[in-house]
Amino acid sequence: MKTKEKAEENKICPLEVAVNTISGKWKIPIVWQINEGKKRPSEFLRGIAKVDRRVLNQQLNEMVEDGILVKQSFNELPPRVEYTLTELGEKLVEILWHLNDWGKLLIPENEKV
Repeated sequence: MKTKEKAEENKICPLEVAVNTISGKWKIPIVWQINEGKKRPSEFLRGIAKVDRRVLNQQLNEMVEDGILVKQSFNELPPRVEYTLTELGEKLVEILWHLNDWGKLLIPENEKV
């Protein structure tokens, strides 16, 4: 019995990995902003209410590490950085559209805009 419990503990759950990868208050709004064509951190700051620059940079870096975004730095003055979605990030956008449709089912009919 203990062997079975231990084996289950060590299994990797793809759903848990996926949720952990996109968890973070601003990650989904960042992906939406990039999908709409915004690429620079200053654009994200204007497009996402109340996000702190430090937190934004942290979440952008995490998404680069997770393979969702690519960061491109330009050798200019002032320095310029742009982010784009990777192929994995594009697949995330497709999933988010489905999740958006599912979310619509959860909103009562009289509250829909």
